[in-house]
Amino acid sequence: MTNKEVLTEYVYQMISALSSYGVKDVVISPGSRSTPLAYAFASSKEFRIVRHVDERSAGFLALGMAKTASAPVVLLCTSGTAAANYFPAIVEAYYARIPLIVLTADRPHELRGVGAPQAIDQPNLYGHHVKWTVDLPIPDGESPTLPHIERHMARATSLAMTSPRGPVHINVPFREPLLIHFKDELPAITFNQADLAELTPTARGIDLLEQAIKSAEKGFLIIGEMDQSVSQDILWSFIRHLKWPVLVESLSHLRSNIPEDCMMYIVEHYDSILKNDLFKQHMAPDTVIRFGAQPVSKPLTLFMKAVKPATIITVDEDALFRDPLAVTTNHIQAQLGEWLTTVDCFDQIFEKDYLMKWLAANDIATQFVKQYIQNEQDEGALAGLLFERLEDGADLFASSSMPIRDVDTFFCKTEKDVQVFANRGTNGIDGVVSTAIGTQLVTNRELYLLIGDLSFLHDSNGLIASRYQDVNLTVVVMNNDGGGIFSYLAQSTVEAHFEQLFGTATGLTFDHLAAMYDAQYDVVKSKEEFIAAIHTSKKKPLRIIEVMTDRQENVVTHRKLWTAMGEELNKLWQV
Repeated sequence: MTNKEVLTEYVYQMISALSSYGVKDVVISPGSRSTPLAYAFASSKEFRIVRHVDERSAGFLALGMAKTASAPVVLLCTSGTAAANYFPAIVEAYYARIPLIVLTADRPHELRGVGAPQAIDQPNLYGHHVKWTVDLPIPDGESPTLPHIERHMARATSLAMTSPRGPVHINVPFREPLLIHFKDELPAITFNQADLAELTPTARGIDLLEQAIKSAEKGFLIIGEMDQSVSQDILWSFIRHLKWPVLVESLSHLRSNIPEDCMMYIVEHYDSILKNDLFKQHMAPDTVIRFGAQPVSKPLTLFMKAVKPATIITVDEDALFRDPLAVTTNHIQAQLGEWLTTVDCFDQIFEKDYLMKWLAANDIATQFVKQYIQNEQDEGALAGLLFERLEDGADLFASSSMPIRDVDTFFCKTEKDVQVFANRGTNGIDGVVSTAIGTQLVTNRELYLLIGDLSFLHDSNGLIASRYQDVNLTVVVMNNDGGGIFSYLAQSTVEAHFEQLFGTATGLTFDHLAAMYDAQYDVVKSKEEFIAAIHTSKKKPLRIIEVMTDRQENVVTHRKLWTAMGEELNKLWQV
């Protein structure tokens, strides 16, 4: 065979294996060395191709797609620093358990370490932040090579999708020339990977869970962010049989689309409630069960650390389960699935008054939050207005920093079908715009992105994706001219150097950025203008609503809410 034929067979066998093992979406950034794979993917009808010229943003876009689809997504780039720009998204994917298959094209072995242009040390580039990495052989036409490639694609997809899910890295060296023949059909594969088995608990694990439920007098269920593939129907069935207070993080998707008979058990305002000392003194649980990741809420974290319930069961698919507090007493390694419907929740001795106190506290918090949204003018009130007015069937993506915390405080439980997404693997503010766009490309529903000005600046390149793909995105930028969250932290009590190091005001607005991307743009400076803006119909696929806010006002009004709420919560124990 000619060199061109050898290269053609190599790349088509690779992508045929990926297709057979479930890959449908490929995010590609332009580059020379990745030409053979880019052409192969683009010429094959089995894949959806998503383009992005900025590898850093492309990594987060692929992450958003993989997170939302609960399926592996391929990232493809050329050699050199292009591959290094994937690193922040790979780190997020590793800790958030998102299945990415990272293909980095590379120089052939003879051009490594000799000063060749655009050549860096790419094998093991991502270190311990990928589940597996391999440096493939050069396309050579030898008989063992294609079966070797095929099996490595099976390993890559299986490892990416095996609990705990995560990114894998495949480094692919190519010699020039880099052109291939186009094929009308993908070649057959000779190796078949068995379907992945669901990780279910042992009989001992189920018995442990049942005994904890039946012996608990005071307790609650925590539901954090989970994989998109987890069945909500199974969770609702468990909740209606358990009949405990259920502390639901918005990222669990259980604050919305709630069945009527489960509504009363849902406690969404636990973050605000647990700022109250008297409530915490009276409401120490003896048993806590947690599904999913540890929630965002710091008050919940501090409460759990302080009271240390006698029984804390963490159900997690990873043997290295997530327990930053080191308080878990029992770990059940399992994916949430049909087995949960077999758990016996009868014959409980659970104290009804404990449940009623949680529900009463949540009702009080809900009342104060809704009054706050109606009466105040700060970021929290405006965020709450946005949440209330989200259409049935629309979704919300919340940036890290203050937006996700405002979701925790102001997103009230609802029967509407609204999903909430965020990057909480490492809680960073990078790549938020791109992840949101990747999310919307999968849901194909209208998406609102709630983001601060610094986070928006951090990934403004992410909007480039809107020039290559159809998006349906409304970006609500809370512009308080700097890092708003630091005003809530201890640093704010030291005036010297605070603005220089933490406030970091830029004085920038986003009208010119909106014009550059042909986005519909509104700037609002009052609550009335914000209401008018979100009620104005969307005329372009990309819309930016810039909301001018004040950092100090946000702090004062938020704290006023928690103080007033706390005073009312104290009355629960007054005779």
